[in-house]
Amino acid sequence: TIKRCGWVGKEPIYHEYHDTEWGVPEWEDDALFEKLILDGFQAGLSWITILKKRDNFRKAFSSFDAKKIARYREARVEKLMQDTGIVRNRQKIVSTVGNAKAYLAIQKEGSFSDYLWEFVGGKPVQNRFKAMSDLPSKTETSIAMSKDLQKRGFRFVGPTICYAFMQAVGMVNDHTTDCFRHKEVKRL
Repeated sequence: TIKRCGWVGKEPIYHEYHDTEWGVPEWEDDALFEKLILDGFQAGLSWITILKKRDNFRKAFSSFDAKKIARYREARVEKLMQDTGIVRNRQKIVSTVGNAKAYLAIQKEGSFSDYLWEFVGGKPVQNRFKAMSDLPSKTETSIAMSKDLQKRGFRFVGPTICYAFMQAVGMVNDHTTDCFRHKEVKRL
């Protein structure tokens, strides 16, 4: 039997996500933007909820095209509030519009990827946690990232959300040492 991280549920969608995406270093601006937004939508919910709705989120939010999202007006927000395929939280929807504008502002300075990866010195942090209980919910780095993102106008990017994001996009390798993916991800 395959040994996975303790947070992975029994559902195949969870296995697929854990086995192919979670913790794999992501360097592409738009993919990082999408994951940051989805992690913000996760606040107060379980990741499986977001994962099951991810395709609906992509449809609802113009495939996470920040230029399009930044132009959303109140009528579009109202339409999204009626979309049962996504998490219908007005604050999170409105913040996504603002986050798209903040993302585009960072891209004017350079790459969003370079900006984010600078928080970990440009390469993944290789952790060696033995158990899920050893994993932090936030770190000094996620606190710094959160503060800087907020200063730049992002919302729903608290230190815990930022740390979950860092785990998801491979800025930190938090696969537990007994998980079959730990060594594989370390080699990436």
